[in-house]
Amino acid sequence: MKHRTFFWFFLPTGLAMLLFIAAPIVSVAIQSFYTPHEAVLITVENCGPFGCKEETTIDQEATQALRDSNPLGRFVGMDIYLDRGHLAVKEVSDAWQSSQSIGDFFSRLGNLPFYRAMAFTLTYTFVVTPTLIILGLMIALAVNSLHRHLKGLIIFFSLLPMIVPPLLGSLVLFWMLDSRGILGSAIQWLANDPGLSLKASTPLTWIMLIVYGVWSSAPFAFVVFYAGLQTLPSDQIEASQIDGATRWQQIRFVVVPHLMPLVTFVALIQLMDNFKVLEPIIGFNAEAHAQSMSFFILNDLSGETWQLSSASATSVMTLVGVAILLSPVLVRTWRDFKGKL
Repeated sequence: MKHRTFFWFFLPTGLAMLLFIAAPIVSVAIQSFYTPHEAVLITVENCGPFGCKEETTIDQEATQALRDSNPLGRFVGMDIYLDRGHLAVKEVSDAWQSSQSIGDFFSRLGNLPFYRAMAFTLTYTFVVTPTLIILGLMIALAVNSLHRHLKGLIIFFSLLPMIVPPLLGSLVLFWMLDSRGILGSAIQWLANDPGLSLKASTPLTWIMLIVYGVWSSAPFAFVVFYAGLQTLPSDQIEASQIDGATRWQQIRFVVVPHLMPLVTFVALIQLMDNFKVLEPIIGFNAEAHAQSMSFFILNDLSGETWQLSSASATSVMTLVGVAILLSPVLVRTWRDFKGKL
C-alpha cells in the first residue's frame, strides 16, 4: 500500500485512538499531580448577651474563586504517588529499618493498602493466566478428538461461562459457596467442619476467586485454541505418527509450536484482563480479604467525596503495571517477527 493511501486509510482510526485512548490517559496522568484546593477558612467573632466567641467557618466565595482560578487544583507533584495510600515510601523505609527479618518486613508491607492490593493482583494474574491457558488447550484437544456428532453439544456447554456476565456469575457462585449453599454445605461435610466458611478466611477467599477466574476465562482460550487446531496440517501429524511419536510427543513438538502465536495472543489478552480484576471481588463481597488495583480506583470514586487525584494516580500505576507485564510477551513477539523477515 502506498504511503498516501495508507495515511488516509489509517487516519480515522488514528484520530479515534487519539481522542478516546491517548487523550483520557494524558488527562488522568495530569490530574494525578494535582489535589483539590483546601477550603478557605475565616474566623468570625460573634457577640451575644453572654459574651463574644470566635467561630471558624468556610469562606464559600473565596473558596469558589480559588477553584475557578485553577480548576485542576493545587499542584503537589509526586506527593500522591508517595503517600501512604500508594507507594508509601516513608512507611516502607521505616518498616525496612525496624524489621527483624525479611518475613517481618513483608508482613508489615501487607498492612499497607497498596502493597496488599498488589500482592493479590499479581497472585491472581500469575496463577489464573497460565492455568486457564493450559486448561483451555486441554479442553480444545479433548473436544477436537471427539466424534463430530458430539462436538457441537460439548462446545455449547464449554462456552456457558462466557455467556454469563462476570458479575452475575460471581454472585451465583458466591451464594453456592455460602454455608447454606450446595457447594458450601458439601465442603463442610467433606471437611467434617460445620463451622467452615470459605468467606471468612483470606487464603480460601483467594483460592475461591482464582478458581472463578479460571472457570470464567478458560472458554476464551478454548475457543481460540480449538480454531487454531482446525488449521493444523494433517500431514505433520501423519508424519509424526509414522515416525512413532506418542500422543504426548505429537502435542509437544507439533501441536504446541503450531499454536504458539495463539498462546501469545491469549496470554496478552488475559494478562491485561486479570491485572484489572474487579467484578469477582465485588460479586464475592471479598474486599475485606482481597483488593485489587481496579477496586482501589472504584473505591476512590465512590461515596460522597470523589478522590479524583488518588484514583488518577492509581490508574496511572495500573497502566504502568500492565505495560510491565506485557513487555516480555511483546518483546518475544517482536523477535519472532524479525526472525521471520
